[in-house]
Amino acid sequence: MKRTLMLALSAIFTVSSFFANAAWQDTLDEAKGQTVYFNAWGGADNINAYIQWAAKRIKDEYKVTLKHVKLTDTSDAVSRVLAEKAANKHNKGSVDLIWINGENFRAMKDNDLLFGPFSQELPNYSQFVDENARQSLTQDFGTQVDGMESPWGMAQIVFLYDTATLNNPPKSMQQLLKYAKENPGRITYPEPPQYLGVTFLKQALYETSVHKQELSKPVDTVDFDAITAPLWAYLDELHQVAWRKGQNFPSSAEGMMRLLDDQEIDIAINFDVSGASVQIDQGNLPDTVRTYVFENGTIGNTHFLAIPYNSGVKAGAQIVANFLLSPEAQIYKQTPTVWGDLSVLSYKKLSAEDQKKFDNLPRGIATLSIEELGDTLPEPHSSWVEALEKEWRKRYAQ
Repeated sequence: MKRTLMLALSAIFTVSSFFANAAWQDTLDEAKGQTVYFNAWGGADNINAYIQWAAKRIKDEYKVTLKHVKLTDTSDAVSRVLAEKAANKHNKGSVDLIWINGENFRAMKDNDLLFGPFSQELPNYSQFVDENARQSLTQDFGTQVDGMESPWGMAQIVFLYDTATLNNPPKSMQQLLKYAKENPGRITYPEPPQYLGVTFLKQALYETSVHKQELSKPVDTVDFDAITAPLWAYLDELHQVAWRKGQNFPSSAEGMMRLLDDQEIDIAINFDVSGASVQIDQGNLPDTVRTYVFENGTIGNTHFLAIPYNSGVKAGAQIVANFLLSPEAQIYKQTPTVWGDLSVLSYKKLSAEDQKKFDNLPRGIATLSIEELGDTLPEPHSSWVEALEKEWRKRYAQ
């Protein structure tokens, strides 16, 4: 009986695989000749170069043309899709694929602006992604993914300092405040609503609040004022001794690294764990700069690719998403001097050959290993972003 059951299950799996392969072949055939307009942040030269590399590979292998539409803010693309829906433009929309996560994903999902579910049907997803490995693969800032976006990479807050001028950098928010008071004008952070600036607020909120469990809930279901009161008290103190007395703030991670290079500040912040190594390799930072994390962990998340409901080239968009999940693309992307973005693939699911390629990646002199990154703090529910931005601007915007 056991043998009969095993044979039956094997037959079912074989039939399922046949239909899955046939369906994917249909997608491959339909995608040939399509042009996919990929709306993605365009603020980093190395990331732009990576997308161009991927575009060439996709064109050569799948006969799909990938066009990078460079965004300064992902919400611009979300607003465009929403406007097209309001205008009843339900076919051949201007956005075919979007680099997304957090509140932008929630907004698209809540407004039925997404195609899917599709991610679990991608061959590279089913073969190489382990949904149980990390909560952020299935919950995007507290919003269930439900197959409506495909994971692309992982990021975590890291801090940069120059070992030539600083021996013992602060390793918590309270230590950072103490350091700022002892060294006025040497600490700052990007201005919200820039995503890294908002993440700095969330990191500070985690470390100052006694209501951490409430951060996973929608912000309108908790006492926002009571929970965030310690955060604003912290920032009030920090701004008094911050760079330019908290009257001006850098606009980006790149801006912070320039200030670090110019020795105007002592600590920079980045969401790219290999960002310092890339900048050192490009000659934009001295080779004495190193990366570190806070002792009790830092916020991390997964970023994704989504397909708008009104894309006219959904097959091509799926081909792109699947290629970007391939071991080839993920290994190249995790190369520190290319991008250094952490892979979303399960190491255990890779072939021995691909495992070796990951093992042999140069880490870069300022790139932390997975072990050195320590604990990853979960993102608060995505609804906290707008609330924190609004209150910050009310209190501190000039």
